[in-house]
Amino acid sequence: MAPKEGIVRAAPLTLVLLLVSAPAFADPITGEWLTPTDGGKVRIGACPHNADEMCGVVSWLPADKMNDRDTRNPNAALRNRPIVGVTTVSGFKQTAPGKWAGGKLYDPSTGKTYDGKISANPDGTLKVEGCVMMFCQSQTWKRS
Repeated sequence: MAPKEGIVRAAPLTLVLLLVSAPAFADPITGEWLTPTDGGKVRIGACPHNADEMCGVVSWLPADKMNDRDTRNPNAALRNRPIVGVTTVSGFKQTAPGKWAGGKLYDPSTGKTYDGKISANPDGTLKVEGCVMMFCQSQTWKRS
């Protein structure tokens, strides 16, 4: 076999190996997001218990809130935990590229949990919508 012939035969195999080993492209909702209400940040990515779902945790709060506790949590046993590290986005399943639904949004400032939807906006922001029954409210989060 001539050297040139070996390269031609190896090229398709190399391409297949590159495609199989290439990391999956991150969904546009993954990353760190600045919330508009308290200036905190939430890091969104695959849920630790299920990589097919998206979850998010509070990753940062302003200095004056950094030591805040989850005092309004309906579960009394969780009221002394720091808010940084609390899961506020959980169980979202993809419905279309950049669109996720079926999950829950937890608001530590009220202790309430909402049914939610998350979608990536064309301008690079994130629409986060929480609903109780048929009443919904949305926020726009900016990439941090």
